[in-house]
This record gives sequence, structure tokens and C-alpha cells, in this order.
Amino acid sequence: MREVRRMEAGGGGWKPVVHVTRLIPEPGPVLLAEIFDLAGDLENRNPTREELAQGLRAADAVVCTLRERFDQALIAEAGPRLRVLSNMAVGYDNIDVAAATARGILVTNTPGVLTETTADLTWALILAASRRVVEGDRMVRAGEFHGWTPTMLLGRDVHGKTLGIVGMGSIGRAVARRAGGFDMRVLYTRRSGPLGPGEVPSGALWEYRDELRELIRESDFVSLHVPLSEATRHLLGPREFAAMRSGAVLVNTSRGPVVDEPALVGALRDGPLSAAGLDVYENEPQLTPGLARLPNVVLLPHLGSASIETRGRMAELAARNAIAAVLGRPVPHPVNPEVLRR
Repeated sequence: MREVRRMEAGGGGWKPVVHVTRLIPEPGPVLLAEIFDLAGDLENRNPTREELAQGLRAADAVVCTLRERFDQALIAEAGPRLRVLSNMAVGYDNIDVAAATARGILVTNTPGVLTETTADLTWALILAASRRVVEGDRMVRAGEFHGWTPTMLLGRDVHGKTLGIVGMGSIGRAVARRAGGFDMRVLYTRRSGPLGPGEVPSGALWEYRDELRELIRESDFVSLHVPLSEATRHLLGPREFAAMRSGAVLVNTSRGPVVDEPALVGALRDGPLSAAGLDVYENEPQLTPGLARLPNVVLLPHLGSASIETRGRMAELAARNAIAAVLGRPVPHPVNPEVLRR
């Protein structure tokens, strides 16, 4: 573990230590440095498992990202000082929360701040996939555009179609609100049942479907917005793809393992899907064989929250979660609040 910055606290002694697993945007580091000695490696590289273990042993707090996996064996390396694993992400499937809870370690996340930005990117994928934007860009760059023709790169209309949203949380609802601008009918599934009357915008055409199969049979576009769990792993597989409309478009900005990627490759190659837009992958960052060779899929490198404003807010919230946990203040976003009651 390489120490990046250490500062003596006023009045002598040392500040508590925070291990930062990789470079995060400002104002995260500046806020952390006000309270902590910063340790770790503030660079854009993947830390080794041993580096993560060293951080767990020596730190009072760890600020991490979804790229680092903290399983039960790694969490067992935590030293007695460790108070919090502050995850700079909404999802926390990269952390064994039960193992952390058993060790009395608080886990925190950064919800809310990335909702609108991720919904924007979802729509970028819907439009790019349906209108063959990436294929057109490649054609022009390769010098293969020789003038307009009436049959060149024909895509699919978005306006007036049916959008199926799987998971109607904050991001799903933000995506649905944007569909109104395209005069789309919106179908949705939700673990907790239909939205209440006050949760549906006035005049919006949002319809609840109890069964996933029912939703995908009726939808021209299907957009995934569910957390990763054992219940949602491979939520879309061969049977679900077979039930989709001919020419349907799939977009996934949630978690990669929600989709059975080999089955997706088959559905894009042989039908019924006409296109897909992916921001996440089943074995990220590796791609399932055959996926990158398909012209009808738009592939992004996990950019859902990647705006300057949003990543800054995520880093700030991750820092404030860590600071509050170590100083004994109210923690903005605890994942396992039962730890705080001990």
C-alpha cells in the first residue's frame, strides 16, 4: 500500500486514516483530507487484493468503488479500527454486507444523486440503438458514406411506441418521465406492486404489469432498472428473449448479470431483438464471446453516472458518509443501519 498524503492533526497526534481504493473526483479527496490522513493509491488503476487487505487492516474508514469486491474472506482481514466501508455507488453487490455487519462494519452508498444522469444515458442508448447511430458514425469515419439513399441504415422509430421498464425505482421513473416527450406508452413491473396515484405524473400513460413476460410481450423497448440479487440474476434469459416482440430493443443500465449474455448474443444474431444498448456486462469488463462482433449492439464502458457534476456529487457523498461514521455523526446513507444501534 502506498501512502499518498499524511497530515498531522492540530494539537499533536494523528488524524484517523481513510484508505481510498482508487482515484475519485473532487471534492471527495479534499473533504476527506480535512478529517483523515489519506492512504491508498489515488490513481486510476485496479488495486490488488493484498492492497485492499492492507487497507482494511490499517484504516478507520475505506472509501471504495463498485470495481473493488469485498467478499467474506477479504472482510475478515479488517482490523479493529475499521468503522465503515463507504461505497461510491448506489448498488453494493460488490460488498458482502452480511459479513461486514457481523464484524460491526457500517456499509454506506450514494443513492439519489445519479438518478437523472443515468436516466439521460438510458435514453442515449435507446436512441442510439434504435436509430443505428453508432453504425452511421462508423460508416462516415471509414469513408463509406457516398451520399444519401432511401434504404441506408434504416432504424426503428421511438415516438409513439411502447416502453417496458423493469424496475420502477427512482431511475426507472426518471426514464419513464422522459418517455412522455416521445408520446410513448409506458408499461412497468415493480417488486412492491403498482405505484400509488400520487406517484404517477398527471396525464402519463404508465400501466403496471404483474408479470415480466406480459410486459416484454407488449413492449417495443425494454429498459432494465433493477438491483442485482439472486432474484434478478439472469432475469432475462432464453425464454424471456423468445417472448419479446420481433424487432424489440433492449437497454441495460442496471447490472450486467441481470441479463444472460450468451442468450442475448443469440437473440441479437437470430432474433427477435433488432438491437440492444448496454452500459454494463455480465463479467465486466470482459465481454461474452460474439457480443463485440455484432453490429446491432451499442456498447458503453459503464458510463451511467459519468458526468462531471454527478461523479463529483457521488464522491462528496461517499466522503461525507465516511466522515460521519468515524466522527459518530448521523450517517447520510447507511446500508446496514443496525450496526449503528450496537
